[in-house]
Amino acid sequence: MSDEFLQPGNTTRRIQSGGRERSYHVHVPPGHDGARPMPVVLAFHGATSNGRLMEVFCGLSDQADQEGFLAVYLNGTGNQPNVLTWNGGDCCGYAKNNQVDDVAFVHDMLADLAKVAAADPARIYAAGMSNGAQMVYRLAAEMADRIAAVAAVAGPMGLETVRPARPISVLHFHGTDDRFAPYQGGVGERSVYGASFRSVEHTIRAWIHANECPPEPRVEFFPDKVGDGTVIWRKTYGPGKAGSEVALVVVEDGGHTWPGRPPLPAQLGKSTMNISANDWIWQFFLRHPLRY
Repeated sequence: MSDEFLQPGNTTRRIQSGGRERSYHVHVPPGHDGARPMPVVLAFHGATSNGRLMEVFCGLSDQADQEGFLAVYLNGTGNQPNVLTWNGGDCCGYAKNNQVDDVAFVHDMLADLAKVAAADPARIYAAGMSNGAQMVYRLAAEMADRIAAVAAVAGPMGLETVRPARPISVLHFHGTDDRFAPYQGGVGERSVYGASFRSVEHTIRAWIHANECPPEPRVEFFPDKVGDGTVIWRKTYGPGKAGSEVALVVVEDGGHTWPGRPPLPAQLGKSTMNISANDWIWQFFLRHPLRY
């Protein structure tokens, strides 16, 4: 650990990984003294975006300030600074086409973060949007020894099968009117890269199998309390092996959006205000630290 701890606020770090300069942004909550180990939430932007835009899009920094964790916004790769992607398996863009090793980047980023912040190794989590959601599924599949649990929003898994090193809990949010990454799979009518996505059902079933969760879920319905035309229901599978669970949150008539946040831009579709994805994600993460 370095003696120069990150101070509260936002800092950009640049590192070398895989022969490339890579970068990430860290949001440190107020009152952090640098020495007390804190949980970490790694946030992965969608395709054609970047870490700074993700911070505005998802609002996880506000959650970090309330709950006391480090929010880390990683940058993908691309030919333009605001049009970045992740190699999430079968998608997307520059990162996939150039076979960028984004899993190695996360390893290198965590090593760099350890020099300037006290991260709790049992509470390193990952959350992502769209192509960033595909990236967190890769981390769940390939870095289950480091990542405690993951949350995916509007991005089906880009892998056919998964064999994580240990059971890892998964939380997935998806709108039924998502026209970029369709709930049922296939090519979205507003798809940027023309990728054919696997279905949400494929994603959930793969993780139920990997975690050895019971096949029948507990189902809960949440009414439209704010009158925005969306209805929320959740399927929870578990407990599986080592207390793991797989949870699917369905947003009826929801678009390619982050629940609880306004759609930016509006053409992403309807965003539910009946729930806060950030609240649900954080509560899910709290239940699933890494158990050695």
